[in-house]
Amino acid sequence: MTSKRDRDPASCHDDASPQPHDSDVALAAALADGAGQKLLSLRNRIGFSDSRRLRDEGDQLAHQYLLEELVAFRPGDAVLSEEGRGQTSRYGTERLTADRVWIIDPLDGTREYSEEGRDDWAVHVALWERARGITAAAVALPAQGATLRSDQAPVPIEQRKHSVIRIAVSRTRPPVEAKSAAATLGAELVPMGSAGAKLAAVVTGKVDAYVHAGGQFEWDSAAPVGVALAGGWHASRLDGSKLVYNQPDPYLPDLVACRPDLATSLLEAIRESL
Repeated sequence: MTSKRDRDPASCHDDASPQPHDSDVALAAALADGAGQKLLSLRNRIGFSDSRRLRDEGDQLAHQYLLEELVAFRPGDAVLSEEGRGQTSRYGTERLTADRVWIIDPLDGTREYSEEGRDDWAVHVALWERARGITAAAVALPAQGATLRSDQAPVPIEQRKHSVIRIAVSRTRPPVEAKSAAATLGAELVPMGSAGAKLAAVVTGKVDAYVHAGGQFEWDSAAPVGVALAGGWHASRLDGSKLVYNQPDPYLPDLVACRPDLATSLLEAIRESL
């Protein structure tokens, strides 16, 4: 995990800016962080009085930045973005025949981004490669001053246990499956925004698990799941099956992520509610 608090948000090309020779994961981290710094600057510049304007401008600013940088540094790769349009968009066909596809969410947790004082929003950048799945991933948490990378485990998993199991859930739509599992396991639900922020809370030990049901797309989970799996955490669909990316329909509605030692009991508790 890298901290960015000491960096000048207004700088476009500093030490963390992408370089042509960067590895894919280094590029993912630089782009996620760069988009995050732009989103912080926008927040400071226009404030929170018009939340819709802040959300809309934030989405477009981060999206445009990420697309321009990916075209510059990886011109042969396809892109699947929440904000995308055309052949490289969510239902485009170009990406389905590509060997390398960047799956990005320029601003995950848009609602939280537009609320003053909240830090549970994120920028997701992941690389999917044919026959290999997610091979590089980064999740920037700009308001928390951190960027998680798939090549840097934040902390040893065994150091991250709580006396009562803590399960991150949506702050607006906590799923029935999570409530049922919490009741079975005697766990505590921890509401927060942004899939990226919730998965980051798992891998940094703030919570033990994250359970989601009821609708997500590939860009909501690709990068944070890439970071979690690379660090040794469990991540799967609610039925225990593998999360598969770059599909013709990018709808990927549910997931569970947790410490590996908790996976069997949590999946069983979820299964009882399905």
